[in-house]
Amino acid sequence: MRLALHKLIQPRRRTAVKADARAQDDAVACAHVLIIVENLPLPFDRRVWQQACALRDAGYAVSIICPVADGYRERYLELEGIAIHRHPLPNEASGAWGYPLEYATALFWQLLLTARIGRRRRIDVIHACNPPDTIFLVAAAARPFGVRFLFDHHDLCPELFVAKFGHSGPIYRLMRVLERATFAMARVSIATNDSFKRIACTRGGMDEADVFVVRSGPNLERVRRVAPDPALHKGRTYLVGYVGVMGEQEGLEDLLHMIADIVHQRGRRDIQFCLVGFGPSLEGLRQLAQELAIEAYVDFPGRLAGDDLMRVLSSADICVSPDPKNDMNDQSTMNKILEYMALGKALVQYDLTEGRASAGEASLYARPGDRADFADKIIALLDDPSLRQRLGEVGRQRIEERLAWHHEIPRLLAAYERVLA
Repeated sequence: MRLALHKLIQPRRRTAVKADARAQDDAVACAHVLIIVENLPLPFDRRVWQQACALRDAGYAVSIICPVADGYRERYLELEGIAIHRHPLPNEASGAWGYPLEYATALFWQLLLTARIGRRRRIDVIHACNPPDTIFLVAAAARPFGVRFLFDHHDLCPELFVAKFGHSGPIYRLMRVLERATFAMARVSIATNDSFKRIACTRGGMDEADVFVVRSGPNLERVRRVAPDPALHKGRTYLVGYVGVMGEQEGLEDLLHMIADIVHQRGRRDIQFCLVGFGPSLEGLRQLAQELAIEAYVDFPGRLAGDDLMRVLSSADICVSPDPKNDMNDQSTMNKILEYMALGKALVQYDLTEGRASAGEASLYARPGDRADFADKIIALLDDPSLRQRLGEVGRQRIEERLAWHHEIPRLLAAYERVLA
């Protein structure tokens, strides 16, 4: 009798499991994800674009709201099966009190476009990428319609504020409140590294099971070596590369002073520097290079992408990440470091917690805040070809075996299974 019951029940259990699996697959196939980004346009934001493409490949319908920017002016387009809705935005805030205007404008457009998108097709998940920590207000407005909220924690906004303005105060305290409200609204949070996960669980009060670490690993189909361009050396022996945002907190003013020391005090006129990127500090950095009389040794090509960017980095002998040590940088993963490593480039950086967690033995580490030590490390690495090669090989291996984007996709999809469960 027991055997007969077992035979009757077991097929039903299998059928139920298969039915649950089919239901989950059907939910994914028809789920509509709305990704909201405020600080960068798409597809320029590499992390978010990789996530959007991975979700699309997994069967999700994906829409994106983001700002316009130079080179990304089209207000609506469909690119590779992903719908991108762009909105206008004031120039980046130049002072602490400029942020309310920027964020209020962005919030207005995010609410308007979310309503417009939702009328055309039901939204199942809002995927908010900070900064700022105000996008939870869009999710709050959509929550009565059954929309779930996933918070993708890109930046520590309170620490970013202090890094930019060097002080706390009412706005800093407000940012801490907004951060906590964002975590409270989120059903699931994505952290870029273990430091961010710790903050989500402590400061954000989230359950550890609801926080998924999804690193910003480079896509090896896109980040790849191309033929180097000897012209970038400007007739000099070595080329040092940098790519990233040209902002106040990236340490680029310090880097220019290091270059002036290398050129004028140490007499090394065999090194060219190419600093790729754009941001609010770009013109000021160009002016500082002239004041330091190093403009002939430093190129600022602005924003580059695709093969143009790969050509610069492929031509570089080494790369640098001059981000200073502060509460934000020490806990943040720098995408540029991972891209340098993917191209097999040895690098120099300050000794930061997450910088060392990313690069391991692929980098030389300068004492935080010590410009002279950083310059020493640049010269030591340039003058030792075997060390450059060894560090570059270590970095490339770390990317291939642990940190490339294809290792992160299962974690991203697991976060979505959680938010839709």
